[in-house]
Amino acid sequence: MLSFVLPKSEISALQNLKWLFILRNMMILGESFLVVMFVYILNISIPEQQLWLVIVAIIAFNAYTSMRLQTDDPVTELEIFSQICIDVLSIAGLLYLTGGASNPITWVFLLPLIITAIMLPQSYAWYMVILTTSMYTILIGFNIPLPSIEPHMPNTGLLHPSPIMMANEETMQKMHAISDNHYYNLHMFGMWFGFVFSAGLVAFFVAELARMLKHRERSLAEARENALRDERVVALGTLAASAAHDMGTPLGTIAIVVHELMQDYPVQLYPEINEKMDILENQVNRCKEALSLMSASAGEMRAESGTVMLVSDYIDNVLYQWRSHKPTAKLHLDIDPGIAVDAQLIAERTLTHALINVLNNAAEASDPERGIEFYVSWSLSDLTIKIRDFGSGFPDEIIKFNGNQPVNSKNKGLGVGLFLAHSTIHRMGGKINLSNLETGGACVEINLPLSMNTEIKNDL
Repeated sequence: MLSFVLPKSEISALQNLKWLFILRNMMILGESFLVVMFVYILNISIPEQQLWLVIVAIIAFNAYTSMRLQTDDPVTELEIFSQICIDVLSIAGLLYLTGGASNPITWVFLLPLIITAIMLPQSYAWYMVILTTSMYTILIGFNIPLPSIEPHMPNTGLLHPSPIMMANEETMQKMHAISDNHYYNLHMFGMWFGFVFSAGLVAFFVAELARMLKHRERSLAEARENALRDERVVALGTLAASAAHDMGTPLGTIAIVVHELMQDYPVQLYPEINEKMDILENQVNRCKEALSLMSASAGEMRAESGTVMLVSDYIDNVLYQWRSHKPTAKLHLDIDPGIAVDAQLIAERTLTHALINVLNNAAEASDPERGIEFYVSWSLSDLTIKIRDFGSGFPDEIIKFNGNQPVNSKNKGLGVGLFLAHSTIHRMGGKINLSNLETGGACVEINLPLSMNTEIKNDL
């Protein structure tokens, strides 16, 4: 049952309501069995008709719950709490007809409390403590007593006939009755105090246990999500390596053909053709450099990740590399004046590529006249980067998945660069948030802890 406890999930709330329906059916069967046993087997005089009326009312309410489960309306925490409150009132009605607080099974008030502590947040558990304690207290003074089955005081005059003892028998019986009443009141107070104390313990410890289980379940879900994302990254890396191997020969062929065409068409006679050939040659060289870098990264990643740099130098290096890809793009740089000059980080190649990918996407999406904005701020413990463009904003599918997986955007691209950037930053303990601004354009905010970089440095 605990594995289904997720009160913030509609699916889990519906599952909890199904559990209440099942437990209430079990309660109806148990109550019916006890009534039959007391009346027809033990021949104990109890208000049978009133008890059956309460049981019929519980059956009717459970029939309503069964119909409620067939609807598509979402189940709320308040609805589940209301159902459990009705169960408490029905238990109180049954106990009122069978001795109230003197009934030996008054401990059943703990069952709704335990269920509340497991299914609902802890605040509801404390409300249930108040309700069950109030019902218990009321049943002490208001109830239909059970038939007396206590042993009577023996007739001492018959056991030891004596004129003196026979004269004092009536006085001793009165004292015995007073003593019995005193001990009965003390026993009732002890039972009440024990219930209140147990209810408090249940509300605290069971609710805390349920909270820990929910936290662990969320952690497991996050771990599964991270593992799935890592599998996608590995798959993309395998495909990239295969593509690099397959593209090497065609790029080499294109480079040879371009070189031969430039020789066949001299620049003095065909300036326009040679200008286009230069562009083509530069693009081929850029592709070859990217493939070479991809092949070399696998062996050099460990050494590259051990390079410790000042944050200011690292930002300059990233922007310098990005400028080589987008030399004509406009960039408005804004550095927080309160930065920590001595802050350092581990300059990972993958992080650099992630930032360059985000900058490239922003430059391509933004209005060329307005360019992009690059805001950076850091302290000794964390680094914050905000990259804003003035384009049309992120598509809805990109915002929905927030870079957790590649998305086939309706505009262009598969979102692979953004997915890899998200994976890299998340692996380093950081966060990346995507948002569309009301004034137009999109913003990518990156938060990266520098403390984790320091720990990695120490490990190296």
